[in-house]
Amino acid sequence: MPTATMTSKGQITVPIEIRKALGLDSGDKIDFFEVEKGEFRMSPRTASIRELEGCIPKLDHIVTIEEMNQAIHDGAAESYLKSLKNSYSADTRGEAA
Repeated sequence: MPTATMTSKGQITVPIEIRKALGLDSGDKIDFFEVEKGEFRMSPRTASIRELEGCIPKLDHIVTIEEMNQAIHDGAAESYLKSLKNSYSADTRGEAA
């Protein structure tokens, strides 16, 4: 199993066998995805979108159109209320909205 050591600056050198397996070159970006608490998966940013399968956890149920519409409605309402609050705060300080 390949191992890397972290420097005092938080940097590591990715072992050569890992770089070859992932097709990494100098300057490539690497994304880290939390698989579960304390465990991460890394993937080169240049990877195909198909290779990212499994990085987002599946929901325990299928979301219905009604649930999606409700979530959109709730988000829009929250955003609107926040904008009113910000506008009110600016007005009470004598600033233009």
